[in-house]
Amino acid sequence: MVNKCYPSATAAVGDIGDGATIMFGGFGFCGIPDRLIEALARRGVKNLTGISNNCGLGGRGVDILVRNRQIRKMVATFPAQRERTPFEEQYLAGQVELELVPQGTFAERIRAGGAGVGGFYTRTGVGTPLAEGKERRVIAGEEYVLEFPLRADFALIHAYRGDPYGNLIYRGTARNFGPEMATAADVTIAEVEELVEVGELNPEAVITPGIYVDRIVAVGRAP
Repeated sequence: MVNKCYPSATAAVGDIGDGATIMFGGFGFCGIPDRLIEALARRGVKNLTGISNNCGLGGRGVDILVRNRQIRKMVATFPAQRERTPFEEQYLAGQVELELVPQGTFAERIRAGGAGVGGFYTRTGVGTPLAEGKERRVIAGEEYVLEFPLRADFALIHAYRGDPYGNLIYRGTARNFGPEMATAADVTIAEVEELVEVGELNPEAVITPGIYVDRIVAVGRAP
């Protein structure tokens, strides 16, 4: 087995370049890979395509990259907030692109990307603008639309505990999309609150096996 530990978040994202497609874990403020995103913001890479449940808020998460104008396109399920966000302002000004995806479809597209599924049919979105231009099929008398998997060059995720082999344990709802995203990227980078020695994690509690994780960095407790 290979030790996958990196000395810092900056080192862990050091080869992410302009134009990369990146999955970002997190749901609202929960389970955001803050340190990895901050390191990516400092690098100043541009024209990124982000795949994330939301487009950041409150100066945290993807919001940092949006404010820096590092994002070209977002694939997201919840891009707007009660108050207008930097992403919404840029979108309405035609400065960024948005692919809006229903949340269940979003999760399943990521899972399909990790599982090698070429596509799937769902009733979600039928009869709405989200179904426009998509292949449709009637199954058992119900209309479905065809959705395709999501994959990325990199996935940035946050976990509670991990070991040098990349095995991960999440805590509560901070788990959200992390396990699926870890399987659906060419390179998965995990920040963990606690890094323990190999053998200290209960194998029955490991949610993401290390085979799916390429890099791991200890960042301390989440803010």
